[in-house]
Amino acid sequence: MVPKGTSEREIRRLVEHHADWIRRRLSQRVNTLTLDSISEADGRREARLVVTEVAEAEAPRLGVAYASIQIRDQRTRWGSCSPRGTLTFNWRLVLAPYAVLDYVVVHELCHLREANHGPGFWRLVEQARPGYRTPRAWLRRHGHELLAYAPR
Repeated sequence: MVPKGTSEREIRRLVEHHADWIRRRLSQRVNTLTLDSISEADGRREARLVVTEVAEAEAPRLGVAYASIQIRDQRTRWGSCSPRGTLTFNWRLVLAPYAVLDYVVVHELCHLREANHGPGFWRLVEQARPGYRTPRAWLRRHGHELLAYAPR
């Protein structure tokens, strides 16, 4: 939250100045959802909350702006970025470790600067998340389990 009338420039400066603290706070977030108690509606609400927190913190650091965030029940994708800046995420990401969700959000934000998966794109991801290979590998190893999850 910022005081009314705070300029975008000042907000950006404050977010950049406190980026490490923000990242630490977000990484401490405890996922209170459990597979035996979550409904799709609960998962979508929580996913929107956490994805938005990450996107709002990271977009200014990456020098990008997104148009909107959508949470969907995709069967084959974890996230996507439209040419108009709409970021779409699979609600099941909220069931993954926080680092995985964080990586997917940053990955899609990087697409706002590089719309492909070329070397320039991966350099951006590496700069934003030097350890991105670990959550990426987790998702490749366990993603099918999340996709198979059918809520009550």
